[in-house]
Amino acid sequence: MSRTQGIVITGASTGIGRACAERFDRMGWRVFAGVRKETDGQALRAATSERTTPLILDVTRRETIDKAAGRVAEVVGEDGLQGLVNNAGIGIGGPVEGLDIEDLRHQFEVNLFGQVAVSQAFLPMLRSGDGRIVNMSSIAGKVSQPFMAPYCASKHAFEAFTDSMREELKPWSIHVAAVEPGVIQTPIWDKARRRASENRSAAPPHLLELYASAIERLERVLEQIPERGIPPDRVARAVEHAITARRPRTRYPVGTDAKIGLKLRWLLGDRAFYWLLRKMG
Repeated sequence: MSRTQGIVITGASTGIGRACAERFDRMGWRVFAGVRKETDGQALRAATSERTTPLILDVTRRETIDKAAGRVAEVVGEDGLQGLVNNAGIGIGGPVEGLDIEDLRHQFEVNLFGQVAVSQAFLPMLRSGDGRIVNMSSIAGKVSQPFMAPYCASKHAFEAFTDSMREELKPWSIHVAAVEPGVIQTPIWDKARRRASENRSAAPPHLLELYASAIERLERVLEQIPERGIPPDRVARAVEHAITARRPRTRYPVGTDAKIGLKLRWLLGDRAFYWLLRKMG
């Protein structure tokens, strides 16, 4: 399989997506990097070689998905694609009792519906190129946490879609893997901190009274994440294995916290695990 067949990466402007784009570029791949703004594309182009092509690709807007797919199809032709990395994502949290339903819909629009739409658009090219799909899930897709219900629910759903897609696409040998990072040094947490602050300011007084201590604990955790997180390139290495290995795995937990969390969740059961989680918080 020739690396010149190319790989598409969504959410490639920062964090894990950017690390994946730069890694595959260094390996000599033709990279189509999905970004939402021209300035992000310019910054990525400056950090990579001519093998990387930034594409305006907003996973919540079908017209940008279709336009990006058309552009990629023109370049790769009958050779198709070797890889698709569904990485775009956002994180929304807060008490379920005070959750804005439109925020919940937006969470799923980005983290699930948009990823499915991208997969549909690029599948014909992946079939032509004997390609593979990597879905960027999270440890939160297997281990839910309080006050992160929208994010966790979207990742749980993405895990389910990943497993179903893997089985459906077996006749064409299109392998579908889930990468499940723990805490990563990525701008998604900066946005989560800003949103948590905005939600606190906008919350009704009775909700602040009910959940004050829990919200403060969540904000402390979000502040500590930059110190606890591992570099995005650790995740990019897992993506590389999922795309290139002769025998790729179905899922890739990344980070000590992800691996320990999965094991404890399995060993302890619901009550003991969430008791431990409360004590650790």
